[in-house]
Amino acid sequence: MAVERFYATGKRKTAVARVWLTPGKGDIKVNRTFSVEDYFGGGDDYRQKVERPMTITETVGKYDVLATVKGGGKSAQAEALRHGISKALLGVDPEFRLSLKKAGLLTRDPRAKERKKYGQKGARARFQFSKR
Repeated sequence: MAVERFYATGKRKTAVARVWLTPGKGDIKVNRTFSVEDYFGGGDDYRQKVERPMTITETVGKYDVLATVKGGGKSAQAEALRHGISKALLGVDPEFRLSLKKAGLLTRDPRAKERKKYGQKGARARFQFSKR
């Protein structure tokens, strides 16, 4: 008998998280081996950020999360993981959409670094103008 798995992709800036949810006891594994604390470190309380979708939908401890995360920094990766978990929970129960949408967890944060323009110092910064 095949175990039911739910898949989703979460994104933030240049970070991408591929997330699989399986019925279980609430383990979260990042990049196959690390727990949330081991991967992100304990500083910014990433676990609370990552578990927020499950807290809102009251599914903490009901699903195991296996995620592969690439790109970006730690904060962007944590938010991409949170986005992926939110989208995967919709596969579990479409009724979760309203509460997740209200919390703003289904919207991909579109903010990203603006590219540097040619002939200029940066994205918006210009070389100093000299009249003479």
